[in-house]
Amino acid sequence: MKILNVIGCLLALCSAVGVGSAAANDQIPGPEQSRPLLIRGATLHTVDGDVIEAGDLLFDNGRIVAVGNDIQPEKGTQVIEAAGKHVYPGLFDGMTDLGLREITGVDVTVDHAERGDKNPNVRSWVSVNPDSELIPVARASGVLLAHVAPGGRFFQGQSAVMQLDGWTASEMNLSAPSAMCVSWGATQVSDADPKAEAKKRDQKLEELDQWLDRAARYAEQRAAGSAIEDIQLEALLPVIQGRLPLMIHADRRDSIESAVAYAQSRKLKLVIYGGYDAADCAELLKHYNVPVIIAGTLRLPLRRHDPFDHPYTLPQRLQAAGVKYAIAGEGPGYPGGASNVRNLPYHAGCSVAYGLSREDAVRAITLSPAEILGVSDRVGSLTVGKDATLIIADGDILETESNVVDAYIQGRKVDLSSRHTMLFDKYRRKYNRSR
Repeated sequence: MKILNVIGCLLALCSAVGVGSAAANDQIPGPEQSRPLLIRGATLHTVDGDVIEAGDLLFDNGRIVAVGNDIQPEKGTQVIEAAGKHVYPGLFDGMTDLGLREITGVDVTVDHAERGDKNPNVRSWVSVNPDSELIPVARASGVLLAHVAPGGRFFQGQSAVMQLDGWTASEMNLSAPSAMCVSWGATQVSDADPKAEAKKRDQKLEELDQWLDRAARYAEQRAAGSAIEDIQLEALLPVIQGRLPLMIHADRRDSIESAVAYAQSRKLKLVIYGGYDAADCAELLKHYNVPVIIAGTLRLPLRRHDPFDHPYTLPQRLQAAGVKYAIAGEGPGYPGGASNVRNLPYHAGCSVAYGLSREDAVRAITLSPAEILGVSDRVGSLTVGKDATLIIADGDILETESNVVDAYIQGRKVDLSSRHTMLFDKYRRKYNRSR
């Protein structure tokens, strides 16, 4: 009874001081959808079809039920009047360490890489922090999905596609593992001493060969009934069996070409991340159907003699060449990293200013990463049967002036407040008080 009385007093005190001051609390994950919801009269960017003007979208039980015009809702359906607004699938960052890295300069908030340089057994999704302050900031820009990958110098580990809302990392997990990540930078020939770096690359490739050969022998032993279990080799089995792609971080042409050659020699599925010089070997990538996840467009040229707009035009050049690609933000290995996931739509918007169509730019941050990472049956477009993971914006999502006004992940309404909005409200009140 004493405990109940204490709780009652605390609740009364919270009510008296207005604990409804949500600015002091972390965001609460959205509850399960309890009734059908109809978004009416919006511009629907379906991505896998035509843009529907003054369209309606109905979803229930976390799935999209109908998309079109003049949908008549059943009794009890919640209706959102969205004339003049735009509806998009939730934006998808194709490569990030969001949830693994909070403040780069504070070691205890960084958990994006293990010690050593050979960690194929690392699972990024088990370390994602659902209470990261950076996740709500990303959601406020419309990013509801992220391919979260570990960092490291060589064998980085396994990545996962995460939904950016949930009480726990397991609730946020949409698909895992999604890829086996390897930094090809360890094998990259530098301009300083090509011969020395080429030798280093050959050594690394030989080491990688040894690992995959060991995994193949391990698979045979397991099939023969061996009870010996090796978690590192176990993690490589889906890779050598062609079920899990090898995601290679490579920017320079020689690195990309060597990665493709290696993957073909071992009959491995391959995805290139980074891809700065990908357009220079477009025919090779197209021939072997190797997709590229571009490491952002808002970056500096890699070489002093490159055109200033080389990174800005990369998506358009890959589009023209027929290479499958997606646009990501600043992922693992880049200074901004997780804190800049919020800029994903502007990376795509920059590519529009340099030749890419708006439709292709939106696709590059929604459906394309979903296809590359094997979750396009669930997310990436406004399609009947897919998850109701979508955003409502008051304008073109690629424009900095536009704001996301509503967001849903599997039909759950997402809290769009963040540390940024809370601090804005705090200091606006302070400013108004001092006037």
